[in-house]
Amino acid sequence: MGHDGEVPPLDPDQCYVAVQSRDQRFDGWFVTAVRTTGIYCRPSCSAITPKRANVDFYPTAAAAQQRGFRACKRCRPDASPGSPEWNVRQDVVARAMRLIADGIVERDGVTGLASRLGYSERHLNRVFTDELGAGPLAVARAQRAHSARLLVETTLLSFTDIAFAAGFGSVRQFNDTMREVFASSPTELRTATPRSSAWSTSNTDPAGNGAMVAVAVRLAVRAPFASHEVMAFIGERAIPGVESWDGSTYCRSLGLPGGVAVIELVAEPDHVAARLELTTWSDLGVAVQRIRRLLDLDSDPAAVDAALGADPALAPLVEAVPGRRAPASVDPYETAIRAVIGQQVSVAGARTVAGRIVRAVGCPLGEPVGDITHVFPRPHELAVAPDAAFSMPGARRDTIRRVAAAVADGHIELDTGSDPAVAHGQLLALKGIGPWTADYVVMRGLGHPDTFLTNDLGVRHALDRLGLDPDQASRWAPWRSYAVHHLWASLSDPRTKADR
Repeated sequence: MGHDGEVPPLDPDQCYVAVQSRDQRFDGWFVTAVRTTGIYCRPSCSAITPKRANVDFYPTAAAAQQRGFRACKRCRPDASPGSPEWNVRQDVVARAMRLIADGIVERDGVTGLASRLGYSERHLNRVFTDELGAGPLAVARAQRAHSARLLVETTLLSFTDIAFAAGFGSVRQFNDTMREVFASSPTELRTATPRSSAWSTSNTDPAGNGAMVAVAVRLAVRAPFASHEVMAFIGERAIPGVESWDGSTYCRSLGLPGGVAVIELVAEPDHVAARLELTTWSDLGVAVQRIRRLLDLDSDPAAVDAALGADPALAPLVEAVPGRRAPASVDPYETAIRAVIGQQVSVAGARTVAGRIVRAVGCPLGEPVGDITHVFPRPHELAVAPDAAFSMPGARRDTIRRVAAAVADGHIELDTGSDPAVAHGQLLALKGIGPWTADYVVMRGLGHPDTFLTNDLGVRHALDRLGLDPDQASRWAPWRSYAVHHLWASLSDPRTKADR
């Protein structure tokens, strides 16, 4: 797959080889549509491999659905990891795909999506159809069906509540779509699910009138997956009140379009177990996508490890921890504030300062969930916070206010659809934001896979130990963000302390 705006079409012969070998690494990259059965599958489906003459390949499930194919009941292509292509690319289609995953079509329609990207709705539809074989509305519809199936199979909600929570305009539209996509009615899908795996909490309130609703889901990953390492990285930076980490379970609050949520994550080598408490069911799909971005679950670890492992300097680090992820963020704005707080401060010091700001300015939860008591302050709240809320030098305090105000008034756009180059320039234009902070926000806040923190002290220490010059980092493109994480980790590896 290409990494710039020009993306080559799927190579049918290469796709068929992947299907013949049932290679799980390609799940999410494309789907296989079998004309003789009318179903589409993920590449690793365990069914008998169809004849080459009977299959077509599509880059998205939406494209297959547009042509009348239904999802395979055996391999569940709708539950495969997302395509890593959308995180690697920064063109309009990739940015649109990230925004669709974050629920923008459900909230603002295709018109709102096009406006956010600076294109006309007609042009955006043409670009999508030319490249993906389906327009943005069809892509959003496929995602909506997946969210609905998740609720059908893992909760005891009524189908009426599920229909509107998943974003359907009517119960009839919900029923028709489920039959069309999955060749089963909602009742049949629920009946086929073991009763022990379908549950919901007693304090359900689908209308979001104050009580929380809860669900447990299993999130797919691509192997290899350095589960402990990615969880430890985010856990060690947990802000008291907003996040907690006990060495195995990570929890945090989320501010979502429909309200708030508290998530609990346990990562295993082959999946992530997530429990979510939500104000409203309609936020479920958005919350799941933000978790996937936080843990970099849609990464292509085989490609990353192959590229970085080919460099003799990084090969031992890659071999020691295959499948290392470059964790991103649940909210790029939050990452920007945390980056400013962390300027010239240790990780522990930044956690303490951020925790004080949260207690002073953050929105308290109606009821604490364990150690989670607040939601991270929203931009307009932080922009006018009093001096007493900041235990830091005045210049840094003012920078935090400037960033928050710029996001609040739209002067800076920090979300999953942001153009990294534009966001980087907007950040640098603010007084108090230097290259390290802007790079860090692009790398972690926007999840850019190819950002190298040249000015990071830890990175420089690691490069010195390896006898490398920062200018040599260009050879690690397009995975320089992953190289940064390998370099950071090398500093805390007991085997390297004597070397340092």
